[in-house]
Amino acid sequence: MDLSRRTLLATASAALAAPAFAQAQTKAKGASGIVEMSAREMVAAIRRRDLSSREAMSAHLAQIDRLNPRFNAIVSRVDSDVLLKQAAAMDEDAASGRFHGPLHGLPHAVKDTAPVKGIRSTQGSPLLRDNIPAADSLVVERMRKAGMIFVGKSNVPEFALGSHSFNPLFGVTGNAYDPGRSAGGSTGGGAVALALRMAPLADGSDFGGSLRNPAGWNNVFGFRPSFGRVPSVPNSDMFWQNFATSGPMARSVEDLALLLSVQAGQDPRSPFSLPDDPAIFAGALDQDWKGKRIGWLGDLNGALPMEAGILDTCVKALEGFRALGMTVEAASLSEPAAEMWRTAVTLRHWSVGSDLQAFYDDPAKRALMKPEAIWEVEGGMKLTAPQLAVASAGRTRIYQAFRTAFERFDFLVLPTAQVFPFENATHWPKQVAGVEMDSYHRWMEVTLPPTMAGLPTLAAPAGFGGAHGLPIGLQIIGPNHADLAVLKLGHAYEKASPWIAARRPPALGKA
Repeated sequence: MDLSRRTLLATASAALAAPAFAQAQTKAKGASGIVEMSAREMVAAIRRRDLSSREAMSAHLAQIDRLNPRFNAIVSRVDSDVLLKQAAAMDEDAASGRFHGPLHGLPHAVKDTAPVKGIRSTQGSPLLRDNIPAADSLVVERMRKAGMIFVGKSNVPEFALGSHSFNPLFGVTGNAYDPGRSAGGSTGGGAVALALRMAPLADGSDFGGSLRNPAGWNNVFGFRPSFGRVPSVPNSDMFWQNFATSGPMARSVEDLALLLSVQAGQDPRSPFSLPDDPAIFAGALDQDWKGKRIGWLGDLNGALPMEAGILDTCVKALEGFRALGMTVEAASLSEPAAEMWRTAVTLRHWSVGSDLQAFYDDPAKRALMKPEAIWEVEGGMKLTAPQLAVASAGRTRIYQAFRTAFERFDFLVLPTAQVFPFENATHWPKQVAGVEMDSYHRWMEVTLPPTMAGLPTLAAPAGFGGAHGLPIGLQIIGPNHADLAVLKLGHAYEKASPWIAARRPPALGKA
């Protein structure tokens, strides 16, 4: 084990000294008490042997059996007897003092875009219906070594395209607050499983808001790390296709940071992976924020159409920052929104299209691809080298626009989406605030500037609004590589906003 991982285990173990009430909560409430525990509390209880991994697994499997038929968040489930045997083995190791890592014994559903050895990994596509990987991806390998037990996969849109988690293999995932409405995507299944206590943590990936919009729509936290924070291995192109990144999701920032401490860390196969010790994320997150500055980007000076209630709900949530002693002022970016969109669409065509080209080239397989996937491939096929050069220069301008804004502000804030959760039968909004949407992801334009700039961005709950009183979130954006600072601010915002934990999904009942 390298020094970084040893430091992580030592730091995480110290940080996991959970409150004494965890044991009492578990004894008093049984399975329902277990699933209500935070990930940090749960691991600490397992380490103290106040809770067994088998008990934790049984409680979460019961919660999945109770709620998943209605919400469809977890797919490709592993047999319960197999899982309970794996949990029992974890308990035997714990009894001998052998702990696998900072997430020892936690049940977990991996996003169905990440390869997991021995578990069907489909990306929601009929083309991968029977795909059973022979090896884990790097981030899955790290979670497994940290002690997680994989119960199955979390549902996604086909090929993770679009922020609405439906596909022809498993169907649609319903929002945790209204199963008749979208959970978001592409980490929709993970967000719903998390919000409904079917899992203590969730992992995901993010290009066009896949860790941010589902978090905002399900009243949980999702984090898109800085470029290079969580290496992507395997990856056929390490040098240019650096738009998507893996990251964590959780019901609290402390739990989210704990999972990030496992996912992050340098890997020699990834040339731009960051060398910082990931153990820093497992430590304390408290900090004084008095006098620091928030720049509110809103709708980018009217450039982005927003459903009624989005901006009002988010502006109200900004009071959480003022309660910390921070100043909040209107902000803007020097790069026009239309240019940022043009840059993002070009680079997404090239990136997504090249990933799916081999499927497209086979007519039989192309017939099984959804229209949005075909649109991305065909868009990529039309691109020329000069167009890619122009788009790459545009991406640099986006980064520089954020860098200039950070000369005035410490953090920047945007909504996580331009609409509230829509009905499941709607594949994607064709119109927002009277403006026609010209692609399946145009209504998520608000998430793409931080992606293009490669900046650490935390999705935090902003409140409930719109005609149906459903959740929306805020994107808290930090300077390059300021991941820890963003998480510390998110932690302070969470403590200043007790309504987040109080607004539980109706299916859970009262705490």
